[in-house]
Amino acid sequence: MRRKRNVRKQAILMAGILLFGTMITTASACGSNGTSTDISGTVGTEKQQEQVDMEVTALSLMQETNTKEAVLSEDNYRTWYEVFVYSYYDSDGDGIGDLKGLTGKLDYINDGDAATDTDLGCDGIWLMPIMPSTTYHKYDVTDYCAIDSEYGTLEDFETFVDACHERGVNVIIDLVMNHSSTQHTWFKEAAAYLKSLPENEEPDLAECPYVDYYNFSREKKGGYCELPGSDWYYEARFWSEMPDLNLGNENVRAEFEQIVDFWLDLGVDGFRLDAAKEYYTDNVSANVEVLTWFNTMVKEKKADAYIVAEVWSNMETYAQYYESGIDSCFDFSFADQSGTIVSVLRGTAMSGASSYGKALEKLQETLGTYSDSYIDAPFYTNHDMARSAGYFFNDFGENQTKMAEAMNLMMSGSCFLYYGEELGMKGSGKDENKRAPMYWSKDAEAEGMCDGPADMEIFEMKYDSFKEQQNDGDSIYSFVKEAIHVRNSYPAITHGIVAFEEEYSDENVCVIRKTYEDEQVLLVFNISTEPQTIDFNGIALSNKTGDELVIGSLLLTEADGSATYTDGVLTVPAYSVVVLE
Repeated sequence: MRRKRNVRKQAILMAGILLFGTMITTASACGSNGTSTDISGTVGTEKQQEQVDMEVTALSLMQETNTKEAVLSEDNYRTWYEVFVYSYYDSDGDGIGDLKGLTGKLDYINDGDAATDTDLGCDGIWLMPIMPSTTYHKYDVTDYCAIDSEYGTLEDFETFVDACHERGVNVIIDLVMNHSSTQHTWFKEAAAYLKSLPENEEPDLAECPYVDYYNFSREKKGGYCELPGSDWYYEARFWSEMPDLNLGNENVRAEFEQIVDFWLDLGVDGFRLDAAKEYYTDNVSANVEVLTWFNTMVKEKKADAYIVAEVWSNMETYAQYYESGIDSCFDFSFADQSGTIVSVLRGTAMSGASSYGKALEKLQETLGTYSDSYIDAPFYTNHDMARSAGYFFNDFGENQTKMAEAMNLMMSGSCFLYYGEELGMKGSGKDENKRAPMYWSKDAEAEGMCDGPADMEIFEMKYDSFKEQQNDGDSIYSFVKEAIHVRNSYPAITHGIVAFEEEYSDENVCVIRKTYEDEQVLLVFNISTEPQTIDFNGIALSNKTGDELVIGSLLLTEADGSATYTDGVLTVPAYSVVVLE
């Protein structure tokens, strides 16, 4: 199935009709003073030309070319939108985002209507933790089979999932298996039992099996915290209130199997596994074993469930986790300020633009060493990283911000977009700042606006809010929305095998070929401040010679000319992406 662009095509056609009508009016309504009058009575050809000029934006130029219909995903190669419910949309006026608020804003993410062109086009949503917790971030879970009351009820969650599925949107939830809260019943039972033991007496698991749910020791080891009122210590690598679970315990695994059943029964389509690298600290093989168990267990219940793990490490390390059979690991090597994308755009990568293509090939080769069924999970930023608005400080910062989003969204696999990045939101420093309220409006008191985490610092955003950007064809929002459309228009972009075309690439231009089944496309990235020209006469693509190719789609960071392709020679505007087919 393909998502039709009827509205887009009609809008372009209507713009042409209006312009043609204006021209006719000008020719037939001349007065003695040489001016003209349009149908509404406005006088002056200069005024008419000004109105026409105002309509030319990066978006309008892109939409003239990008008329290809988007493909509705039927597998786990999706464009996922990461949402921190707490800061997204408040439905009841308490300043905290909630599930009803998120459900009410689903049309922003994906309205499910193939005839419209006003939603982002994301077909997957990842919810950061939604289970009861003592903190704003909710990564310390007190009950794995409930919804935090700040977010609503289980009924609200079921309504949300149903609304997503009606739109063709899949839902995955954060599952925190590495640790629980100290306020979870398991830990409270274990702690109370250990405190009751006479000095030097060993615990009896028959009396309290929960002791073995965690990693207790009478020796204070690295990463261990003291259990007050006893001579015991417990492992808690992240925070004293987040005790690490013992995932080698079969009883713990049985608990999580029941937890998985609970959420699958509610309709979730998979899980994002938090801190998978820390299940057994610095022990890749032990962590892979845990993931192998989890993946097998989940897939036996729901064969098409999507599982993506957070393994915050280098590519060579997280690639090994694919031996577990899980679908995806987040692709940290391309993300954040130190990742491939930013390094290329900042000009610090050794081979400039070509470094992007070389890195894509290396990624493909490295992951393929451990799995032949992996789905890469590229992302640009997430809730633990400074937001991208602060990555570029020069005169071309907005262009580079847009290009970075495109370089992420054009990667093969299951791509992730952190909420607000489509607006160029700002936020760095403490974690609370990175999870600021979704920037719907500059008016903090506007309907639906959240207060954000209590300890968040006060800072001004760099770019406009959604209210302004939604009608600005040159905005980051318009660019990202168009990039998602282009991504969704080509199975070769989402699923394709990458081949770096080094012969046609240099420090300013990167050309990659993507192949999926019978489809091939060329993606041409110009990361420089000037237009670039590439001669493709020597290339062959899907049984076409270079001079037979056409521009299928393009992404422009500003309305400063468009791409041209004549006799096999492509001219690419500054900071832009062209898809040749």
